[in-house]
Amino acid sequence: MHLAYPTVVAALLFSIGVYGVLARRNAILVLMSVELMLNAVNLNLVTFDIWLRDRLHGGQVLTLFTIVIAAAEIGIGLAIVLLVYRNRRMIDVDRLRDLAEDRTDERPGRPAREDGAVRDGEAAR
Repeated sequence: MHLAYPTVVAALLFSIGVYGVLARRNAILVLMSVELMLNAVNLNLVTFDIWLRDRLHGGQVLTLFTIVIAAAEIGIGLAIVLLVYRNRRMIDVDRLRDLAEDRTDERPGRPAREDGAVRDGEAAR
């Protein structure tokens, strides 16, 4: 088996994954792009394991560990995406940079702090 074919396919998969992480705004597509990058790494691990004729098959064992880690990452990532969607009704990564909650539900004229201090730009009534 030629070493060039699987490594070129892995490089293409990895570059598509990098493009997806950098260019996409949807969190689900970003997670899918990370999975593409991990699969490219797995392909390289198995390819070099076969090419080096490793008797212990270390590359294939490491590939199994990578698959398990990728499955856990997808489970946790999708749980986070679902919780963010439930709270914010969007999963646009660019608009989710701020994790603080909006405090727009406060009534004007009320102090913002317990010590009675008035918020900036607000006159005391």
